Amino acid sequence: MQVTYQYAGPSKLVRHPDHVTFGMSPDLSREEKVSFVGKLKNPLIFRDAMLMLRKIIVSDARQKKKERTEFFQWLNGEIERRIQEHEQDLPGVRDALQQEIEALLQDMAGKDTALAQLVKTRKKISQEIEKSDAWRDYHKLEKKFWQFIRDRDRDLWFVLDPVITVHPDQVSFEAFSLDESIYGCLSIGMDEFDLRAEPKLGTTNIDFSAKLAQEMERFRTYSDVELSVNPEGFTVDTGILPDYIEKKIDLPDTWIKGFTQVSSAANLSGAEISLTPVDMYDICSFLRRHKAQKSPRHMTWILKKDHPVTVRFEPFGHELTLQAIYHGDKDREEKIWGRQRWLVAEKLLPLAKSFTVKLLGFGMPQFIIADLGNMNMTIGFSSWSANDWVKGTAFNIMSGFIGEGNYREVYALLKQKRSMTVNDICSQIQSRTRNTTLSGIGSLLKRGEGYFDAVNTQVRFRQLCNTPIPQELYATTEAELRVTRCLDAGMDLFRMRLSEKNEYVFTNSYLDRDPLRTQHKAQHETEIMIDEDGQIGRVVCSCKEFKRGPRNISAPCPHILALYITAAKFTRLRLEQGRVYGINDIMEVVLS
Repeated sequence: MQVTYQYAGPSKLVRHPDHVTFGMSPDLSREEKVSFVGKLKNPLIFRDAMLMLRKIIVSDARQKKKERTEFFQWLNGEIERRIQEHEQDLPGVRDALQQEIEALLQDMAGKDTALAQLVKTRKKISQEIEKSDAWRDYHKLEKKFWQFIRDRDRDLWFVLDPVITVHPDQVSFEAFSLDESIYGCLSIGMDEFDLRAEPKLGTTNIDFSAKLAQEMERFRTYSDVELSVNPEGFTVDTGILPDYIEKKIDLPDTWIKGFTQVSSAANLSGAEISLTPVDMYDICSFLRRHKAQKSPRHMTWILKKDHPVTVRFEPFGHELTLQAIYHGDKDREEKIWGRQRWLVAEKLLPLAKSFTVKLLGFGMPQFIIADLGNMNMTIGFSSWSANDWVKGTAFNIMSGFIGEGNYREVYALLKQKRSMTVNDICSQIQSRTRNTTLSGIGSLLKRGEGYFDAVNTQVRFRQLCNTPIPQELYATTEAELRVTRCLDAGMDLFRMRLSEKNEYVFTNSYLDRDPLRTQHKAQHETEIMIDEDGQIGRVVCSCKEFKRGPRNISAPCPHILALYITAAKFTRLRLEQGRVYGINDIMEVVLS
C-alpha cells in the first residue's frame, strides 16, 4: 500500500532555559489535525518506556542470510574504478616522485642532516604506491559495505513510524517489530500530564528518528520535559518558511493486517497471571544467561491452583519457581515458543509495579501488560517469529468478527465516543443483533479504524493510515465465508458436556460438499475443549485440512473456528457432570 507522510519538519528536542520540549511532528496529510502539549510528571519513566518501544520497533528475530551478490557487484565496480585511477594518475605520480627522489639524492651529498628527510620521503612514497593497490584494503571495504547494509536496514524504522493517538483519557503509541512478531503499545493517562493547551483528538504518524531517540537518553531528573505534538513542526525562527518533509512509503500488507489481528487476539479470553518485577527479572535473567543450541526451545508454564507458578525451560530441564500464585480454576501446562523475545521487557524492570501475563493457549499469542503507574506498556508476542499475526490462526474469526455487519453504525458511534467496551457497543445499538454488531466491530478493526485496548478492555477509535485501506486488505475472506456456511448449517448435531475436570467439551458434525464430486457431501466430526477460564485446551477434527497441518489451534480448520464461535456462548452455563446436552437441553438450562 502506497502512502505519503508529510511533516512540517523533523521531530527534535528543543532546549529552553527552564525546560526541554520533546517535539514530535505529526503527519499533516491527515484529516484530523492532532495536537497535544503537556508537561510530563515522570519523564524518566516515559523515556525508558519509549526507548523500549524503539527496541520493539527494531527487533528482528528472523534468521538472516547474507546475500553477497550485491556486495560483489559493488566490489567489482570499485575494483574497476581503482584500475581506471591507476591507469590515469599513477604514471604521472611515479614520474613526479622519481624526479623528486633524484633531486633529493643530489642534495644529499655531504648533507648528513638531510638523511632523515629522505627516509621520511621514501616512506611517504611507499604509502602512495600502496594506496594504488586495489586489493590492499579488501577487508576494510567489505566491512564498510556491511556497515552500509546495516544502516540501510535501520532506516526501515522510518518506514514503520510509530502511530500516536490522542484520546480524551490517554495518549497511546503503537508500533510493530521489523519481523512483525511483536506488537507494542504505550498508553499514558492524562493524569501523567500538566496540560498546557486543550488537546485535539485524533491519530497520526510521528517523525521519530534514531537521532531523536538518542536525545531522549539525555533526559535527567532535574529537567522538566514537555511532550508536544505540534502540526507546525519544530524549527529555529530564521524568517524563512521551512520546506515540508515528505516520506513516500510502500507499507507491507502484513504490517497493516497485523494490527487488526493483534486487536482480535487481545479480545480473546485466556489465563492471566500477575507477576512481580522480581519474577520477570528471574525469567529474563535465565534467558539472558542461557541460549539453547538444540530443540526443543520452549518454556512451559506449570500452573496449579493456589500454588506458586513454575516455569520449566527446555532443553535445559531447569525449573524456576516464581513468587506469583496462580488463582485460576484449573491446573494446566502452557508451552510458549519465541521466549527470547521476552527480553524486550527488561528495560521496564526497574519501573514496573507489576506485570500481567495473558496466555491464550498452545500455539496462540501471549500478552504482557506492565503497570508503570500512570502509564501502561502492552506487549503482544505471536506464537513464534515465522508465524506472524497474519498467518496461522484467524483471530478475527475466533472473536466472532466475521463479515461487514453494521460497520457504518459502529464507526459513527465509536468516532463520537472514542472508546467503548464491546458489550456497551452492542447494547448501544439495540436495533441490531449482537452478531451483526460484532461483525461491524470486526470490520472496523480490519479497516484499521480502531484497536482493542487490552489494559481497559475497550475498543478505541484509531485511524491507522492517512488514506483508506484498500478493500482487498479488509474484504471478507474465503475462510470467513466457509465458517459462515458452517454456522448457518444449524445446531441439530451440536452437543456439549462437562468433564470430570470441569472442562466444557463441545462436539458437532459439519457437512461439506466435496468440490471434486458435486453430489457428494463429506461429514466431519469436530470436537473442542474449553476450560473454565475460556481457554482452548484441545481441538480435534476429522477433515483432511486439519489432519494435514500441525493438528492444533495454531492452524484451525473452518469447522473448529465455527464450533469455537458457537461454544463461546455457552461457557458460563452450570451443567451436570457426565450428562450430554443437546441444543434443546441447553435452551432449557438458559431459560431456567
